[in-house]
Amino acid sequence: MQTKTKRLTTLAMLAALAFLSLYVIRFPIFIGFLSYDVKDVIIIIAGFLYGPLSALLIIVVVSFVEMITISDTAFWGLLMNIISSTSFVIPAVLIYRRWRSLHGAVTGLIVGAIFGTGVMLLWNYLIVPLYMQGATRAMVVSMLAPIFLPFNLVKNSLNAAIVMMLYKPISMALSRAGLYDTDQSKGRLNIWVLAISALAVLALIIIMLTRGAL
Repeated sequence: MQTKTKRLTTLAMLAALAFLSLYVIRFPIFIGFLSYDVKDVIIIIAGFLYGPLSALLIIVVVSFVEMITISDTAFWGLLMNIISSTSFVIPAVLIYRRWRSLHGAVTGLIVGAIFGTGVMLLWNYLIVPLYMQGATRAMVVSMLAPIFLPFNLVKNSLNAAIVMMLYKPISMALSRAGLYDTDQSKGRLNIWVLAISALAVLALIIIMLTRGAL
């Protein structure tokens, strides 16, 4: 199988998986129109494998399909999904592609989570009053710190921890299936990374439970 064909096949499979994940893990937290999902986990893994342009393509495709199938916020939901995923995914991917190491991955995910959270505070302030019925600008401002900030920080941090757990096993599986060629995918799993990531996921779930978000 040619390299280009393998890449397109893998990207199509990851895009489909990202969309299907919306049906498996998607639930509201904090308030009704803010939903946690794991599609960014799949998109970041695609970006780690194939770069930021591939990740951006999946973001746009998945967000569009989501808009015409399961979303009830139409164009505004499409716009917010693209901005949310891009602001989290692309910084993480760019940093990892520059420093392809465990340190680079961790740094990229931390920067992406923080940057994505900050960007969404701005865009929630700008966009939410345009489509949320009855929401004034002052009302949105009052929601930034107690609702939008923790929601985006918890969502991005949880997804970052899940990426650290899944990236190596997925890249190794794709390599064994002949869909991805890289020496890095043949490396050994780092048990400490898995353990710390699992603890981070558990801690964030506990935080969400104590806040009554689940």
